[in-house]
Amino acid sequence: MMKQSKWLTVLDVITGLLFLTALCLVFFFTPEDAMMGAVQKVFYFHVSSAWVGMLAFFLSAISGAGYLIKHNRIWDHVSESAVEIGLVFSVIGIISGSIWAKPIWNTWWTWDPRLTTTAIMVLIYLAYRMLRSGVDDPDRKARYAAIYAIVGFLSVPFTFFSIRLFRTIHPVVIGLSESGGGLNMDTVMVRTLVFCLCTFTVLFCTFLWHRINLAQLTETVDELRFMSEEDK
Repeated sequence: MMKQSKWLTVLDVITGLLFLTALCLVFFFTPEDAMMGAVQKVFYFHVSSAWVGMLAFFLSAISGAGYLIKHNRIWDHVSESAVEIGLVFSVIGIISGSIWAKPIWNTWWTWDPRLTTTAIMVLIYLAYRMLRSGVDDPDRKARYAAIYAIVGFLSVPFTFFSIRLFRTIHPVVIGLSESGGGLNMDTVMVRTLVFCLCTFTVLFCTFLWHRINLAQLTETVDELRFMSEEDK
């Protein structure tokens, strides 16, 4: 059994402390929004989750290119792990966005360009998981998945810029939209948002390290199972 690195254990502790600090900042030290009230606090987790999802898909594309160039299986492990984590955080982003939207927009979901492109992006990466499960040969699986991860990443910048390319009711978090739809936050809110973004980035790195370890263990088990079947 693989022994966990002491550095990963340290990272686990740091991540836990950062996350607890972020929770305290959001719920106890950051003021409520004058217009939205308490529901605005969901915003910090919504934006951070969406950020991690897109970051993970970007890393998956880079790792896919790394596998195609180096043919080293570690790149495939990183790419696969990043997609899985990105899907989880993207879904969290959608759910938290719906919680925010209900009292503000009076609906859980609307086919707004940002919401629609996000849903399409998630479906694209769910198809990535289906592709991997449908190919048995490890080398072909890694190669096809790498190509898909690179091509599928095109949905990420399209999703990010959708609120600037189309008419949308979704607020622009970074910068101001032409219609003045940007978010007005005081200094404490901005600092809390930045801290949450950094915390979720560290959280992503922690999950990624654990998931890569799991992928390596899974590969070892598969190899041992294949050898045992050959010996029979």
